[in-house]
Amino acid sequence: MKLARVISFSFALLLGSSPFSWSEEATRTLSLSLTQAQILLEKSNREIIAARLALEVAGSQVLLAGARPNPTLGAQISSISPSRGLGAGSLQNKQMDSILSINQLVERGSKRELRISTADAQVLAAQRDLTEIRRQQQLALGLAYFELKLALERLRILQDTAQLQEQAVTAAKRRLAAGDAAESEVIRLSLEALRASNDARTAQADVSRARQSLGLLFGADGKAEQWVASDDWPDHVAAQSMAAPDPARIASRADVRAAQARVAASEKNRELARQLRTRDVTVGAQIERFPPDAGVSYGISMSIPLFSNYHFEGEIAQAEAELTSAMAARDRQLMIAMSDVTRAQTDLMATAERRHRLADELLPQARRALASAEFAYQHGATGLLDLLDARRTLRAVELDAATAAADFAKAHVAWRAAQSSELESP
Repeated sequence: MKLARVISFSFALLLGSSPFSWSEEATRTLSLSLTQAQILLEKSNREIIAARLALEVAGSQVLLAGARPNPTLGAQISSISPSRGLGAGSLQNKQMDSILSINQLVERGSKRELRISTADAQVLAAQRDLTEIRRQQQLALGLAYFELKLALERLRILQDTAQLQEQAVTAAKRRLAAGDAAESEVIRLSLEALRASNDARTAQADVSRARQSLGLLFGADGKAEQWVASDDWPDHVAAQSMAAPDPARIASRADVRAAQARVAASEKNRELARQLRTRDVTVGAQIERFPPDAGVSYGISMSIPLFSNYHFEGEIAQAEAELTSAMAARDRQLMIAMSDVTRAQTDLMATAERRHRLADELLPQARRALASAEFAYQHGATGLLDLLDARRTLRAVELDAATAAADFAKAHVAWRAAQSSELESP
């Protein structure tokens, strides 16, 4: 009896205030649906914000590419003779040649148009990069959201188990006091209750970590709100998920189309490099005054570069290499996208089968087995070990079922993300 009191006191210290302190946290929780989470993600996610800024930078490059060369204004004084001097009279009558000129570079070979086309293609690539970042962050959000839901479900199961074990200890103590149970039975139940309590507190820490991971996607700077994932688990597999992957749909993904836009930009840049061999012309006009001659004289000029030493071979070779690299990156991205879709489809089918087997077959059997074990134990037809085994089995199956539901939900999110077309993205 003394040993039973010691165990009871230790158990009360571990549990704290009755029945559990977790109920206090429930009043501070915030219900969060996946749609609401997506809105928060769009507003506050740092990766999306950085992609928007990159798009603005790419847009500014269009203005730079379309800028025309500015004219150059020049002033010159010449024909100053040391022996003759400048002559008498005012400054405007001095004997020196005054020249005012203006020069303008005229680009040929459609260089400006090619620069604009290259910048436009880069803007299109940045727009698709933004869409791809959204797709990736939506995927990360879905995984973190259902990971939080799994952590909450595990916490609920383990809390229920701990409460059930506490009730069993209380009942066993009453039976011990009435002389209807052995002290060893109370000790064994108390140890099981302590283990269940520790498992529940570990699950509470898992919930905090899951909330932290979700908060990082919202740019929460380490502050974890007490979110509760309110959406239900996905419970069906879309019919199109069993169909063969559509190559046209895969090619319309934002990451593939961004790579294609960079190929287009590299093609324009290669053409621009080739057009460097088209000579630009600098034209000019000038007005000249040389006292004592009355009036002014006019002149025009034109200059053309001579490609006697260098013919822009380096720029052309670099542009060719960049185009080849962009084409290889596009082909690689297409293969990655096809692999993503195939893997996501395989994972979805496998997790759907496991979820169905656990939720519809094993879980009902485990519940029936526990009900039978409890009935038999209450009527003295079985021992405590059989009852504890049945409880452990049910808890393990419930946890496995919750994990299977989360795996299916995350596989469903991954499959939708892999199938996401650029035209369907927000």
